Amino acid sequence: MEELVVIGNGMVGHRLIEALNDRDHTHRWNITVVGEEPRTAYDRVALSGYLQDTTAQDLSLGEVAGPHVDVHVDERVTTIDRTQHTITTHTGRTLPYDRLVLATGSAPFVPPVPGHDLPGCHLYRTIEDLDDLARDARSARTGVVIGGGLLGLEAANALRLLGVRTHVVELAPHLMPAQIDQGGGALLERLITDLGVHVHTGAATTAIEPGPDGRVHRLLLDDGRHLDTDLVVFSVGIRPRDELARDADLRLGPRGGVDIDHTCTTSDPTIHAIGEVAHHEGTIYGLIAPGNAMAEVLADRLLGGDATFTGADTSTKLKLLGVDVAGFGDTHTGPPQALDVVVNDAAGGRYAKLVLSDDARTLLGGILIGDATAYATLRPLVGQPLPGDPLALISPSGGTAPGTEALPDHAQVCSCNAITKAGLTSAIDQGAHDVAALKSTTRAGTSCGSCVPMLEKLLAEAGIARSHALCEHFTHSRTELWEIVRSTGITTFSELIAAHGTGRGCHVCKPAIASILASQGNGHILNGEQATLQDTNDRYLANLQRNGSYSVVPRIPGGEITPDELIIIGEVARDFGLYTKITGGQRIDMFGARLEQLPTIWARLVEAGFESGHAYGKSLRTVKSCVGTTWCRFGVQDSVSLAIRLEERYRGLRSPHKLKAAVSGCARECAEARSKDFGVIATDTGWNLYVGGNGGFTPRHAELLATDLDTDTCFVPGVMEALKPGKDERHASTEEIPR
Repeated sequence: MEELVVIGNGMVGHRLIEALNDRDHTHRWNITVVGEEPRTAYDRVALSGYLQDTTAQDLSLGEVAGPHVDVHVDERVTTIDRTQHTITTHTGRTLPYDRLVLATGSAPFVPPVPGHDLPGCHLYRTIEDLDDLARDARSARTGVVIGGGLLGLEAANALRLLGVRTHVVELAPHLMPAQIDQGGGALLERLITDLGVHVHTGAATTAIEPGPDGRVHRLLLDDGRHLDTDLVVFSVGIRPRDELARDADLRLGPRGGVDIDHTCTTSDPTIHAIGEVAHHEGTIYGLIAPGNAMAEVLADRLLGGDATFTGADTSTKLKLLGVDVAGFGDTHTGPPQALDVVVNDAAGGRYAKLVLSDDARTLLGGILIGDATAYATLRPLVGQPLPGDPLALISPSGGTAPGTEALPDHAQVCSCNAITKAGLTSAIDQGAHDVAALKSTTRAGTSCGSCVPMLEKLLAEAGIARSHALCEHFTHSRTELWEIVRSTGITTFSELIAAHGTGRGCHVCKPAIASILASQGNGHILNGEQATLQDTNDRYLANLQRNGSYSVVPRIPGGEITPDELIIIGEVARDFGLYTKITGGQRIDMFGARLEQLPTIWARLVEAGFESGHAYGKSLRTVKSCVGTTWCRFGVQDSVSLAIRLEERYRGLRSPHKLKAAVSGCARECAEARSKDFGVIATDTGWNLYVGGNGGFTPRHAELLATDLDTDTCFVPGVMEALKPGKDERHASTEEIPR
């Protein structure tokens, strides 16, 4: 058995180990992996989710199981001895190799401006970087991200979600200069500015000045302006981690990176390089798809194959600060005769550009901003004849997208994992009849996920009936999972997925399971594992706003409020500088709160007798009411009392989506009860109950369920609440407020 040593335990190194472990049936290689981070490989592409509702465990790629795989974490390689075929780590450990793989990735570039090393300056690359950033953000009001590329805009969104007023400084004339053009950059800047992020393009940082405490205080720009700030995040590019190769006298590229040939071999035939540390024919790739392609090629070569790396697709599709951005093919350096087809719908927040050959028949590349639904269809067509009028393909008027029949068999549907249409159709023919099975069989859709819509199209056009499974991690429907939880007594997501699902879960199943568990009475939703399933608004009892601040909404059932309670709300809003608004649901909304202020705000409100109005949770939002017989000359029933009683009864009820309700005191319908999820309208002889209104994206009126009900029958029988419960019954304890 030969010794293979892999330096680096990132995503690309992990992919190589997986590929070898799956294919090395003769046990040719004994694999040793040395990584300097304190944990095994994790999904760096999804790193920004770590600051929201994703844990380090969620990001983990898992350990490669096998008797011939040994992984060392938190250990840094210091030297490579090419003569002795050994490496040495900082612990003094020496490991021999027959083949060595450099998968050391890259490091953020920090421009050498004065003050770049001050306290308050941050990187955005590892979990530890994000932990440091989150810690600093707790006491920060303003932050600046230097760099307006992909990672820079992700960092800006992270600051915004942390409640920090955010600026982005970009040297180029527009954002994301490596991926999109001037027109797309202009629209992206406007959309991001509308979200409350301040963008400064065509600006260079000349210095970062400290304040009296020695921390970051001010950032100076080359046009004479300055930005006062509490922290700075550098995201101006990456540099390959090629120092080990440099010290070992391996051949490097002109701008760094370990030079490799088409077999991913360096100038030393026993040493290979893959991922962001590798330089191949003038290019250092900074995306996961080319790194995965290199890993697959090298795995094949190490097992005696003849695969070659000839370049890789650099298409990208992602959501930046809620804005869809996609780029594919060649949009910058196409031939001089290339033709552009552009739709710039500034009013609709949409920009689309296709780059075509000079005969307007072949697609060379494209840019989509604001609406990237065409990406899954258009990206595989790069280099292929277009199936129709190019303007119709990107027109806002809804030109029909081509079906999968427009793609040749060799077209790559999944660029991250180099999966072709032929590979997918073959998997479907062999029994992969849903998206989860296609993912498991081919790896398509398991990285960035942008090709999943195309997987669904392939299945539909193959005549495969749509599965009722909740998602790829559960074969059961939501209804079936409800019954499983009810009958088995399972109380946590981890128990449920271990017993009845696979993987770690996703954005589809986690909130659905959270609703099922909460609805069946598993204690406070912020206790233990339950808390990790809740979104940001539910966890903090506040509604995240577009500028990164929060709004706080105390519940005011029926709109009844005492003078003392009004005073408390006024004092809280005044003391924290919050903008106040009386909502349409008898509540007062206070805007502009920072994350670290929320515990203090809620402590004062709870002490005064308020509880959360759940204006941010998947629960009962409000029971709107008119004044009914209390004041109105047309009222025939006491709508205020019934609204209060309904709200007191069903407050905090967990549901898959927000719930709204209303009570109208007569048929004039001033509370708009028929536009709610459930509504009650007074008659001379009782109440009419309506259900199924609201409708989310498809508004509809509610339908009449029952007529002339008495007040008690409007409630679940046997579960009656007092009209005005005592303070201890009505209000949450301050111990339940997240700190």
